[in-house]
Formats: sequence, C-alpha cells, structure tokens
Amino acid sequence: MILVDEPRWPGRGRLWSHLVSDVSYEELHDFADRLGAPRRGFDRDHYDIPESLVPTALSLGATLVSSRDISARLRAAGLRRPKHLALRQDL
Repeated sequence: MILVDEPRWPGRGRLWSHLVSDVSYEELHDFADRLGAPRRGFDRDHYDIPESLVPTALSLGATLVSSRDISARLRAAGLRRPKHLALRQDL
C-alpha cells in the first residue's frame, strides 16, 4: 500500500510530505514514476514530495496517514532505513 503523510516538513520555501510503500521499494518507485516524482526525491526509504503533489498522490490511490503511522508501517514491513543505521560509504 502506498502511504503519504500531511505536508508539514518545511524546506526550500515549501511544505513537503513523505511518500512510502509498506510493501516494497519497487511498488514505491513505480508509484513515484506515475506521480511524476523525480528519483532524486528518494531518500533511503521514502520520497519527499511537495505539497502540490499530495492531491495527485491521493487521486492515484495513496492513503493519507500520520507521520507516526508511516514510521510504524515501514518498521513493521522491514523497510525502514533510518539515517543512524545507514551504511557508511567510506568503509
């Protein structure tokens, strides 16, 4: 299932949402492609999408959930990749 949270994260003069899948990264990338979200918006386990794309994401079938629910669903699916556990590139 594709999930999106409320746009509450400020950056570059806009508000941003997180777009995730609780099934697979493949499902997430496929949905992001249909949404028109650039791959550079992918950050470890989610896409950052601007507030302006949230209505389109919902119309394409994403489910609006809380930020806490996104984190919980990613952890439950084994898809959470937090920064502090990311593999170091310089090893």
